[in-house]
Amino acid sequence: MRHNKDYRKLGRTTSHRKALLKNLAIALIEHSKIETSVFKAKELQSYIERLITTARIGDFNAHRAVFALLQNKIATKKLVTEVAPKYKERNGGYTRIQRTRVRRGDASMMAVIEFV
Repeated sequence: MRHNKDYRKLGRTTSHRKALLKNLAIALIEHSKIETSVFKAKELQSYIERLITTARIGDFNAHRAVFALLQNKIATKKLVTEVAPKYKERNGGYTRIQRTRVRRGDASMMAVIEFV
């Protein structure tokens, strides 16, 4: 049974899943909109919203905390200086997921995740 298992494993090992979410988050920050599978988008949503909540503080420690998870200087700087300040007055719900199509190769549901 999956009682109290609060994240999707996405058929990957822990390190692979962490790397996947980190790369998806970097791509979302850089492009502000990406298309991926629905389940990856749902996992990414909780991951990126925690990052934005941390980055909203905007001080040096928040910058370091975000960099510790992203490991990308450009994406970290953009998140802390450009993206997060837009959501100062908002309490969560920084991203939107819209289902788009069924992928032709494996019939997986695809979705677009973007900043609100």
